[in-house]
Amino acid sequence: MADKKKQTKTVVNIRNKRATFDYEILDTWTAGIVLTGTEIKSLRTGKAGLTDSFCIFDKGELWTKNVYIAEYFYGTYNNHNAHRDRKLLLTRKELRALVQDSKEPGLTIVPLRLYINDKGYAKMEIALCRGKKEFDKRDSIKEKEDRRMMDRAFKDARRY
Repeated sequence: MADKKKQTKTVVNIRNKRATFDYEILDTWTAGIVLTGTEIKSLRTGKAGLTDSFCIFDKGELWTKNVYIAEYFYGTYNNHNAHRDRKLLLTRKELRALVQDSKEPGLTIVPLRLYINDKGYAKMEIALCRGKKEFDKRDSIKEKEDRRMMDRAFKDARRY
């Protein structure tokens, strides 16, 4: 019997690390994202970024703004614009709930993660967020440093 070639799947998991620092996450949703052919090929290579991106409602549809997906290297004249607006796919029930929640002042919708699921579909995890104040950010940094120190102390204690 001939050996089948093992296809190695590259795990695509692009995170918006800045969002967890700048915002307090209230609720999350997983949405599909509408991409063109060269966009999905570029995303599979992991060339994307979510910093400074956000979501808006336009005519009852949810769109992402400022999501960076690099142009595909082998793309021809059909290549896509790297920062174009992309439509997100949610159910009507989820969209209605998100519209109602986002109308509250001080709340915004931010992409947290862009990934490809087991079926090969591009998905985006979005969150309803409230902006943090400066003192909240300092508290987050202090908590992170404390956690790091405790982990170090725990590892040192296990050594002896």
